Order: sequence, then structure tokens, then C-alpha cells
Amino acid sequence: MIKEKYAIIDIGSNTMRLVIYQRDKSQRLKEIENVKVSARLRNYLNDDSFLNDEGIKVLVSALHSFQEVTRHHDLKKVKCVATATIRQAENKEFILQTVEAKTDFSIRILSEYEEAYYGFLAVVNSTQIESGITIDIGGGSTEITYFENRKLIHYHSFPFGALSLKKQFVKNEIPAEKEINQLKEFLDAKFRSLPWIVNRNLPIVAIGGSARNIVQIHQAMQEYPLAGVHQYEMNHQNLTDVQQFLSSLTLHELQRVEGLSKDRADIIIPTAQVFHTLYEIVDADNFILSRKGLRDGVFYEDLTRGTGLAIFPNVIEESFHELLSDYDIDLNHVIHVTKLALKIYRDLAEEGLLSYSKEDILLLRRGAFVFNLGQYIDSESSSQHTFYLIANRTIDGLLHKERLQLALIASFKSKSSYKQYADPYKHWFSKVEQRNMMMLGAIIKLAYSLNATKREIIKSVDIRTENDFVKCDVVCEGNWKPEEYQAEKQKKNLEKILKKNIIFKFYEKEE
Repeated sequence: MIKEKYAIIDIGSNTMRLVIYQRDKSQRLKEIENVKVSARLRNYLNDDSFLNDEGIKVLVSALHSFQEVTRHHDLKKVKCVATATIRQAENKEFILQTVEAKTDFSIRILSEYEEAYYGFLAVVNSTQIESGITIDIGGGSTEITYFENRKLIHYHSFPFGALSLKKQFVKNEIPAEKEINQLKEFLDAKFRSLPWIVNRNLPIVAIGGSARNIVQIHQAMQEYPLAGVHQYEMNHQNLTDVQQFLSSLTLHELQRVEGLSKDRADIIIPTAQVFHTLYEIVDADNFILSRKGLRDGVFYEDLTRGTGLAIFPNVIEESFHELLSDYDIDLNHVIHVTKLALKIYRDLAEEGLLSYSKEDILLLRRGAFVFNLGQYIDSESSSQHTFYLIANRTIDGLLHKERLQLALIASFKSKSSYKQYADPYKHWFSKVEQRNMMMLGAIIKLAYSLNATKREIIKSVDIRTENDFVKCDVVCEGNWKPEEYQAEKQKKNLEKILKKNIIFKFYEKEE
């Protein structure tokens, strides 16, 4: 079967990038090529806003290098979009004609609204954030949006970006303290001109390479143990720490900072100031990175054209659908086990052995869905693979702490193995949260043992306390010996947490 491929070229003011996607078996677009050129076209835009001959030459040369790759993949139709520098160029028509004549590509210049909208679309389709402020700082423009209940309310495009700010405020390689103060005053005035972002007390969702570098630097500073940057969270102090660290370095030292692209070393300090100032103006409650940005937004719109569903109804459901497909999850088995797990949980709550909460129910459902996911790789070490896969896979809609929480529940094997996985992250959760995750993991593991042969012969489970033990009546339809064996084997995990013995009684369903 020929797999569909899609490609997009993003001509930014700082970098140009070719990304090629291929549909996988879950119908998700998986990135298979990502080619970047640090063209810095903004530097070739003169005072009269004409892109000079050298800039056009750099543009065409970069597109020729991309053309080699797209021809290799036999891609006939390639989207090619351009943002601020080409949009602001007085000779844009000549640029478009030149590119069309000398390359395989035709450039579509995005309007300020389109650039902001596609960033917003990428954020709401890859996170579970209901309301927030997005910022996408490029080389020549900065797009800000405010969305509420996943609907775009306001947008604005500022005609300044990382390169233009450096040119305007920084004389040497590294900004002096006075220059940073002047930049801060400038940014403060510009951001306050948008009354709809002032004191919003909402999360800021940052898009683009500079934001990604800020996050990667912070992760490196603290030796962050999880993979991935999408939906990584930082607070005001975190941003301050990164800014102070960067400001203490020379350009040579910046070029060697882990997590920072060498070609962004000279613009990262002004960029960090943009995020820091915006955080204070918004009085934000969080700074979150979206690895999905403009390119993804373009595809979301294009691939859903005519469906009326440019914005996904539920991001997490989409993500779990991908997991279902990618790891061949047996949905019927999952549905049956989930019902059993929920019944066990509710009975234990009614008996006062745990505190019922809607949050637990949600965790239980999600945990049951991906429990023992690692058996797809190897059944003998399924628990280890389950933890690693979930903890280190980007799951759109889940923040990093939520993803780790899911990994710890879904990989539950025993109290000792849980502690082994959780030890590097023990400061992330309270003791109460840790016990609760072990409880949920043990409940799901017990529920899975009650469908050990995947015959769905267990028709009901009823739990009640008697004296100092927990009695569990299990009604079956068929020979229950394999399920009984597994339940007796696995009950010890829940017994240790409840500090009570569990006694099973299996019955045949009455006709």
C-alpha cells in the first residue's frame, strides 16, 4: 500500500524549514523529514522594505536544497507558505515570480490573521487548554492571540520579531543591561496596548523555535528526566532563572549551551525578555510550550476542509485513538476490564476503603485503556516498556505530570516496581497522591486478572467488608479457573495497600 505523504515549506524571517509527513496506520500525520536552513531573510530587508538581491538569492538557494528532498520523495504538490519578511517586502510580487520561475514551488503569503489563526489552531488541537494567550515570535513578527473556550477571540500581529528586536536594541553581540531595560520598556508599552491580554491570569502558550529553545535550556539546567517538550510547563521563576543564566554568558558560551540552537545564540536573550515581559503583563499562571505550530495549523485546516471540524472536539480522545491503533489495543478487552475496575473502585469507596473522586474515575478509565501497553513490545518485560512508552511519548492533551501519572498507573506491577519507576519523580507527587496511584494501578491489575483469558466470563463483581477482611463475590458464565488463579495471585498488591485480606468467592451465573 502506498503511504500518503504531505510536505510543507515554512519560509520564516529567521529560519526556513521543510517538513514531510506521512500518514501512519492511525491516520495521524507522522513527521518523517525535517530540514532547516537558518536563512535570516529579515536581515536582507532594507530600510525601504525591499528584500535585496542577496536575500532573494539566499531564498532561492534554500528552496533548491529543499527541492532535492521533495523530488527524492516524489512529491508533486508541496505547500509553501511565507510569513512576515515576504509579507512586508515591497517587492513581494517579484519574489513570488522569481521563486515560481526558478523552483518547483509557489509561495502563498500568509496574512497576519492567518499566521495568528494557524498558531491558535495548532494549540487547541494539540492541548487540552480551554482558554489562554498564545505567542509565536518569529524573526520579523510576533503573533499574539487570546482564546476562550477553545474559540479565537482576539489576535494581533506586532511588526517586530527576534531579529528586528536585536537589530533595534542591541549594538554588540550580547545586549548590555541598559539595552535590556530599553527593550523591556518597549515591550511593556507594546503589550499593554492590547487591553485584552492585561492581567488575564491565564496560561501563556508559546509556539516556535525560540520558545522551544527556552524550554530545552530549562530542561538541561535541571537534568529533566522525561523526553519531549510539547506541553512542558514553566512558571515565572523558571523563566527568570533561564534569563539570568543566559545573561551571564558570552556569545561563545551561549553557542555551547545545551538545548540552544547555535544559530539562535545571538537572539535568545532578547527573545527570553519577550516571554518574561508578556508573562508579567498577562499575570500568567503558567508558561506552556506547544511544539505544534503554524505548519501544523495549516494542515489541520486543509485536512479537515469541508468537515466543519477544524477544531477537534476532544484532543485526548484523539490521542488515545492513536494509541489504540499504534499498539493494537484490544478494545473489547479494555471495555470489559474498565467496567470491572470501575465496579471494584466504587464498591471500595462505598465501604469506606478509599475516597471517591471524579479525578480518580478519569485516571482509572485512562489507566485501564493503556494498562500493560508494553506487551506490544515484549510480554516478559511489559511493565517496564509500558512505563517508558507512556512517560516518554508525547500525548496531545496531557501535560508532562499527567503523562507521568498515567505511566505509573498503567505500568503497575507491584509496590516495589512502582517505587522503582517513581523514585526519580518522587518530589512531583505527595505521599497521598503516590498511594492513590498505587491503589488505582492495583485495582486495574486485579480487574485485568479477572479477564485473564479475554473471554469476558465475569458478569458481576460485588465487594463488601466483613470484620477485618474484604469479601469479593464474582459471578461467572463458564469455567472460571484461569481467572480465579490470576485473581488469587494478583490480589496481594491491593491487600498491601488496603491493609486487609481479600477473599474471593466465584459463583456460576444462575439461569
